[in-house]
Amino acid sequence: MNVSANVATDPGDVEKLRKALAAEHAALFAYGLIGARTSGRLRERITSAFDAHRARRDQLRSYITARGGRPAEPDASYALPFFPGNATLAVKLAVHLETGVTAAYLELAAARDASLRRYAALAMQEAVTRSYTFRPDQPAAFPGRPVAAPPTPSPVQVQTGG
Repeated sequence: MNVSANVATDPGDVEKLRKALAAEHAALFAYGLIGARTSGRLRERITSAFDAHRARRDQLRSYITARGGRPAEPDASYALPFFPGNATLAVKLAVHLETGVTAAYLELAAARDASLRRYAALAMQEAVTRSYTFRPDQPAAFPGRPVAAPPTPSPVQVQTGG
């Protein structure tokens, strides 16, 4: 996606880009850790997510510098909410990461620059989609709506011969 750099630079937009970049840095750190502790199909999905976040990180860096800003640098380490010691926790952490990245892009979706808003919307869509690919169960058709009780089977009427 081509994000315009020829618009009047809004300092608020640059700061929103920097926050999204910081979220990408954190995601890359955690996905690297998760990838080193997984194998098989899960590791392939983790690697794919890592590559997607690396591409977004690189795009964000270029958008920030094109607007005269200074990109946020990654921290040497990031505090994780829990250690991904097994596949279940690795999946849980991946979902947590994607939720955090989505929140960072939600803020960018309020940018003054319309091209940044489109960029943020696409990034959020990708993060949410990735999040759902890690979940073992399908989400509710209408998230937030109470789950209906299964229908009660009608009593079977037994006819006796006559």
